[in-house]
Amino acid sequence: MALPSTIYRTNLQLADIDRGVYETLQTTVARHPSETEERLLARLLAFALFQEEGLQFTKGVGAGDEPDLWSKGPDGRVLLWVEVGLPEAERLIKAARHAERVALLACGNALPAWERQQLPKLAAVANLTVTSVDQGFIKGLTARLERAISWEITITEGTLYLQVGGESLQTPLLVRTALQ
Repeated sequence: MALPSTIYRTNLQLADIDRGVYETLQTTVARHPSETEERLLARLLAFALFQEEGLQFTKGVGAGDEPDLWSKGPDGRVLLWVEVGLPEAERLIKAARHAERVALLACGNALPAWERQQLPKLAAVANLTVTSVDQGFIKGLTARLERAISWEITITEGTLYLQVGGESLQTPLLVRTALQ
């Protein structure tokens, strides 16, 4: 018998000063049995980092042809395709052909090797933004993971500040566009 997904209820107070986005985001997110806590938390961070009207979680792990998050226009066209982790360059190139914009929250233990191998292949993709966060930051969040997630997130001058359970954490955001 298959294990059920674990459900998390989230309340994110977002103040993205760099982009002028101020939102209260309440959502429910499921962690598939095959998904790690780190990946779940990275998806939540991506939800905040790339927040725009209509951004929503997809079936993710359950649907290999969908991103982790996306926003679609009224005509069904994909406006923003968001991936999390360290996907192959070919997946991002294909997404860039079908979506107006593509964003990647690059994170994982193999990030330095991924950057050396994959970033050169992505140099010609004009509608791609790659944002990297420190894996240690995400691992630190796993120690604070509860079924009811309440975060206060402030993004300013390329740094993400996160308040959780009375603690303040921070990580620099490395943002790359037009990856020459």
